[in-house]
Amino acid sequence: QMGIKQANSLKAMDIGGSSDPYVKVYICPDKSKTCETKVFRNTLNPVYNEQFTFQVSVVVMKVFDFNRFSKHEIIGELRVQLCNVDWNHVIEEWQDLAEPAKFEEENLGEICFSLRYVPTASKLTVVILEAKNLKDPYVKVQLALDKRKWKKRKTSIKRKTLNPYYNESFTFDVTFEQIQVSRINLVISVWDHDDISRNDALGKIFLGCDATGNQLRHWADMLSNPRRPVAQWHSLLSAEQVNSTLTLKKKIPIPSKLVENTRWSSK
Repeated sequence: QMGIKQANSLKAMDIGGSSDPYVKVYICPDKSKTCETKVFRNTLNPVYNEQFTFQVSVVVMKVFDFNRFSKHEIIGELRVQLCNVDWNHVIEEWQDLAEPAKFEEENLGEICFSLRYVPTASKLTVVILEAKNLKDPYVKVQLALDKRKWKKRKTSIKRKTLNPYYNESFTFDVTFEQIQVSRINLVISVWDHDDISRNDALGKIFLGCDATGNQLRHWADMLSNPRRPVAQWHSLLSAEQVNSTLTLKKKIPIPSKLVENTRWSSK
């Protein structure tokens, strides 16, 4: 078990001379489990006091500057070789952040979408807005109820573009009770369309009761702003990483129907 306690004198990444830092923690060489701390606004000296549990060799801690509408900039990283740690004693120490290693960087693309929930109407609306660094992509929007696959829809296919613009809206019937007791997860996945062979998943993320980090933050922002769309960019994770974290069971054995599937006009 390791803890992220605090950071001090971080590099200012924003125009105002500050940052919105959070820490992403994962293990090497397997990145199947990635955790994130909460985001602290407008500070270079955040105090986290968060605990994470891992079972292997090298722990990587990367500090990022959060930005809702653009790519998160990395401030620095720290790597700890667990084989060198004396587990008989609690170690608490300061270490300088280093420049991030390039060999592990895996850019699966980014996606921007908005969430809107109206409790009085029991409507959850997901608007897939745009994406970056993708190829012939389409997006699947899937709801899971009690860890079971429930409802899904998909966008149109955008051909011959790496930065597709969708602006496509999907509205689901979701009761406030289902939202309130944390029974819902939302899976957003990007797929590469292939006319000949099987389509491949380019990346995924999920939001909801079992999410962490920026995904949980986006979900919480939606719930704290009822009836108002809340948009945010997200970096895609590998399908394997998401599937291992959110282990969905077979589809709920009852027919379900999406109430609305509309495309918003950009005029």
